[in-house]
Amino acid sequence: MTDDAADPHAANPQGTADPYLWLEDVTGEQALDWVRARNAETAAVLTDGERFATTKTRLLEVLDADDRIPYPRRRGEFLYNFWQDAAHPRGLWRRTTLDEYRTGSPAWEVLLDLDALAAAEDENWVWKSSSVLKPDYDLALVELSRGGADATVVREFDLRTATFVTDGFTVPEAKTRVSWIDEDTIYVGTDFGEGSLTTSGYARVVKKWRRGTPLAEAETVYEGKPEDVTAYAYHDRTPGFERHLVGRFPDFFTSEEFLLTPEGPRRIEVPDDANVDVHREWLLITPRSDWTVAGTTYRSGSLLITNFDAYLAGERNLTVLFEPDEHTSLSDMSWTKNHLILVELSDVKTRLEVLTPGPDGWRRAELPGAPEVGSADVVGTDPDHSDEYMLNVSGYLQPSTLLRGEVGGDLETLRQAPSFFNTDGLTVEQHFATSDDGTKVPYFVVHGEDTSGPTLLYGYGGFEVSLTPSYSGGLGRGWLEHGGTYVVANIRGGGEYGPAWHRAALRANRPRAYEDFAAVAKDLVARGITTPERLGVQGGSNGGLLAGVMLTRYPDLFGAVVSQVPLLDLRRYHQLLAGASWMAEWGDPDNPDDWAYLKTFSPYHNVHSIHSGAKYPPVFFVTSTRDDRVHPGHARKMAARMIELGHSPHYYENIEGGHGAAADNAQRAFMSAIVYEFLLRTLA
Repeated sequence: MTDDAADPHAANPQGTADPYLWLEDVTGEQALDWVRARNAETAAVLTDGERFATTKTRLLEVLDADDRIPYPRRRGEFLYNFWQDAAHPRGLWRRTTLDEYRTGSPAWEVLLDLDALAAAEDENWVWKSSSVLKPDYDLALVELSRGGADATVVREFDLRTATFVTDGFTVPEAKTRVSWIDEDTIYVGTDFGEGSLTTSGYARVVKKWRRGTPLAEAETVYEGKPEDVTAYAYHDRTPGFERHLVGRFPDFFTSEEFLLTPEGPRRIEVPDDANVDVHREWLLITPRSDWTVAGTTYRSGSLLITNFDAYLAGERNLTVLFEPDEHTSLSDMSWTKNHLILVELSDVKTRLEVLTPGPDGWRRAELPGAPEVGSADVVGTDPDHSDEYMLNVSGYLQPSTLLRGEVGGDLETLRQAPSFFNTDGLTVEQHFATSDDGTKVPYFVVHGEDTSGPTLLYGYGGFEVSLTPSYSGGLGRGWLEHGGTYVVANIRGGGEYGPAWHRAALRANRPRAYEDFAAVAKDLVARGITTPERLGVQGGSNGGLLAGVMLTRYPDLFGAVVSQVPLLDLRRYHQLLAGASWMAEWGDPDNPDDWAYLKTFSPYHNVHSIHSGAKYPPVFFVTSTRDDRVHPGHARKMAARMIELGHSPHYYENIEGGHGAAADNAQRAFMSAIVYEFLLRTLA
């Protein structure tokens, strides 16, 4: 083991060298031996009972169910779908027509069988994504991952012959961005060698690559800065509005976008923290902070629209399409050919609007389909050809329904997901807890008539991500059917009330998110819904950090903690994998002012010895070796540190799976079942 005493990032709370840096060696034999030993210990304790085996089997039934919804994505005349089941664990990329889809048992044309491909090439392929060339939709850039990592291999695929293109566009494994320009040219940002990646490990250099030429000879069209998150380029092929745009993300929440012109890049002059969308003649702008322009101040989280060409020419004639208030925020937007659909949240409940431009301005109307308590998400539109839209509607007790409509027409039900658990006697309530600074924090409770069983509190609270009501057959079978109560906390740091809700828990204000979560835990007890001994907490990724803070800062509030694919060492997170890209969220540990607050809640630096009187609830750390987004070293080191200090954490690391900690349905069922088993044994 290397002596890292001189490394300022290696300091533990006592100021000595971090003794567990060797666990950051992802595939090092010593580290993997430690992982295998911990996995064996945890599996021996949690997987030997009948309940675990039954839960795993029943969860796999949910994941592999033939009658679950095959969510489609329209590309031209076809609806495309990626499907995994028991017979095809790695999955099928396939397509059908709308008329066939309506039959309920469509004839699918299989384009790519990943199980067959993995066997033929002796590779652990996991599907990531595809980009299909408009307007003919006959060529695709397919991204495949080894073991579920974020890094992918890009290969060109011919949709006419359902084969990979011989000598087609192929990009070696990297965290790559690709997009079509035309059938013989693509934009590609990837690892071109030294200096071509940002400190976050993403593309810094974007090139135009012509068919038949070596990738090394591709023409550079744009370069970001080394400290950026990433750079990008794309081509808008909309007839009459063809454009080339490039840009960079200096950090996770700011960007600069440019229109490529014969005279060079021309910046779209909006605030750095604003989101922009260019569509046909329109420019949409969503400022993340209050913005004053041409004498008018527009609220953070508003949606503004203007003519793209006129704006670039200097006009600032902006129309407000949405303005938030203390209860509402804009969650999403989608174009159809002639309309703009807005998905809004009102106290975390969905409402839908459709906006239509006309000679007298924008006309707005309610779009049907949103449930009273639940979520409605636009999962597909066809902006190049029609006003078609597809909605996925669900709630905690309402299985998903896939609806299709055309703006101004009726909705039709394309698919209804099966009900995987008995909802008799179960209800959903929304309450508000009062945080330390007086802020009202909403949360949902799913429970039966008897709440004397265990309660599971879930949260995230970061990156402006909203947690909205949705159905989970696995949650129902693994938790609710065992008498469990389920709670989702909509704490600050999320996006439930727009950018201001997120910004309130940013960087030095991060503890507000943790105070919110603790307030919900206390409110559950005050309402008589649960007790600390019966209350568990679960979170993944940023939510895994949340769970880690609950463990170390609020141990008396919980009877069990599950921290999945977590960040836990906030002194070194920016040096591990994609961690540098998140400094806008938490702060820069190399900045003494930032480290001054980070060290107060970094779980790895706030866990104490059992001999000092520290008592923590039982904790389970779950991660994945192939997670190349959040380094598995966080969970490894935290577990090792706790063992050293006399505690007995559970630990399990899936060797595959990427940031989702599972590569196929069998692994997903196992990983979920082992977590539920831990919680039920600990809290019941």
